Amino acid sequence: MKPAGAAGRLAWDLTHRGPSAWALAALLSAFYGVLYFTDALDGPARAVGLDGKWTLYGLLYTIAMVGGGAYVLGKYRRDRYQVVRTVSVVGVQVVFAFALPHLLVFARQPEFYFSYLWPLKVEYFYPSTIGAMPWPFLAWSLLGSLVLVPVLALRYGKRWYCSWVCGCGGLASTAGDPFRHLSDKSERSWRFERVAIHLSLAVTVVVTALVVVTSLWPGKSPALAHAAGEARAAYALVVSAILSGVVGVGLYPLGGTRVWCRFFCPMAALLGLLQKAGRFRIRVKPDMCISCGLCSTYCEMGIDVRSYAQQNRSFTRASCVGCGLCAQVCPRGVLVLEAPPRAGAAAQLVQIRVSR
Repeated sequence: MKPAGAAGRLAWDLTHRGPSAWALAALLSAFYGVLYFTDALDGPARAVGLDGKWTLYGLLYTIAMVGGGAYVLGKYRRDRYQVVRTVSVVGVQVVFAFALPHLLVFARQPEFYFSYLWPLKVEYFYPSTIGAMPWPFLAWSLLGSLVLVPVLALRYGKRWYCSWVCGCGGLASTAGDPFRHLSDKSERSWRFERVAIHLSLAVTVVVTALVVVTSLWPGKSPALAHAAGEARAAYALVVSAILSGVVGVGLYPLGGTRVWCRFFCPMAALLGLLQKAGRFRIRVKPDMCISCGLCSTYCEMGIDVRSYAQQNRSFTRASCVGCGLCAQVCPRGVLVLEAPPRAGAAAQLVQIRVSR
């Protein structure tokens, strides 16, 4: 039912795929198109004292997350889990994804984003990038990608990164919160997700391997070197620009906030595989579900949570980012996010309950 008043009707239209939602999607997509494929934003950036379009974009992105974070904190202020993860992801964005890289440049050090790791930041495994890194940055990049990512994913699930650290997921969980219910829950969407997300990871691995091999043994195969260069350029255009930006953010008002995370992010794919092999799960308290469907409606990853609750089945899904909203909106407290030991799951090691 549409709320009364012009403001209420506009808000409903904007968050339920009305004309204003389509207009916003077009505007966001156009903004990313201008950002990635033109230099038109360099002038406005310098006019306000910034050094270029990417600094302006980083500032706008951070402002959107801070504003969205304030909105989410007000909305879910009684839920400790939502408060803590929102403060975490916004804090990481402000400090590690915006302020610190610029401070490094000011100190005449390489610009470096500590909150992004391979395979999301694919260029951090390119030899040309590695060769330009100071050794502490290199150590963090390698150990973070090869040790920290799998260990924490096996222990806590992909939520430790996708919901607590990553700026892509951070924007989705803050400024994008009003659109989370728009994710497609159909079987067809799930089938596409399973193919697309793992294909993206496979492409990332292949492109990384090609670049590494041709960089370490230059001149051995000009044809392979040419293929590596083309693959690197195509990856930057299609994955890093179009899918993560134009599609990933541009479709918030139409397809929900996790289109990039759900279908195309290589880091999400890798973490999902590790999550399936690890401890994290959503536990369903038996014989309590009343089939209201709120858990499925508000799942930003398009998981039909209600179907598991109706069957009294605790579950682990590779796509679940552990946002905890399914548990938060459940009127009967049926769902619990937890990470029990692999043996003896009843002896729960880590459990996060949604406060009522």
